[in-house]
Amino acid sequence: MRDSATAIEAARRLALSAALLAGSVLTDSAIEHYRGSFRNRAMYTPLASAALAVGAGLLAMCDPRPAPHRGRSAVNTVAAAVGLAGLGFHIYNVTKRPGGVSWLNLFYAAPLGAPTALTFAGALGWSAEQLRAQPARGSARLFGMQAHQALAAISAAGLIGTAAEAALLHFRGAYHNPAMVLPVTAPPVGAALLAWSVCSPAPKPRGLARMWLKLTAFLGFAGAGFHAYGVSRNMGGWRNWRQNLLNGPPIPAPPAFTALALSGLAALLLRGDRS
Repeated sequence: MRDSATAIEAARRLALSAALLAGSVLTDSAIEHYRGSFRNRAMYTPLASAALAVGAGLLAMCDPRPAPHRGRSAVNTVAAAVGLAGLGFHIYNVTKRPGGVSWLNLFYAAPLGAPTALTFAGALGWSAEQLRAQPARGSARLFGMQAHQALAAISAAGLIGTAAEAALLHFRGAYHNPAMVLPVTAPPVGAALLAWSVCSPAPKPRGLARMWLKLTAFLGFAGAGFHAYGVSRNMGGWRNWRQNLLNGPPIPAPPAFTALALSGLAALLLRGDRS
């Protein structure tokens, strides 16, 4: 059971998560598509949709009303659709290169994670609006499931997918810094604990999941700091920022972990964890 105040609080947390994830996609895609000289005019589309999703998420985060907003729902639906279309474009970009699906092309072709993250951002933002439409008492439902289960599934899948992309790119970097192991190992553990907390009626798994998700959220911001340090180590450092920001490592990417951890915490709130 839940009350409307809990649903609104979870919706606002979820909106913050969606805005942060869309912001990560916006800045990362802007850098990558600028590096690609916007050869295809469609490369502007995810930037526009991600920017709108950021705005919708921030507005929803500040909105205490119980009613959903049709405009914000539409923006998030479009963002999710653009992300799916972008994933198709990126898969085509990988497969059309000599060698097809190979380590080299997965390392250096269009990344599959960015458009997928935009789809997740749209799904989370849309879910935040749907929570506002639920009855004041009873079991909230999303995608045909109980809301906390659906959000836990989305968050866990997002954490595992983002960790997989980090594993790929950190493998390209030969794990030259031992800290590069953290975003590959910690988020999947958080995803597993989140799934366990949803399936178990005992409160202990929820406490462990909450602690680990908070650690994962911190890891996202810490990762941005590590990546900024990595940029500074390139030739010329920040004095040559125009080139070194393009060379990476990508500073906007790690906060995706923070966003997905926040959505997992929103799922725990709906599950009955009010901390």
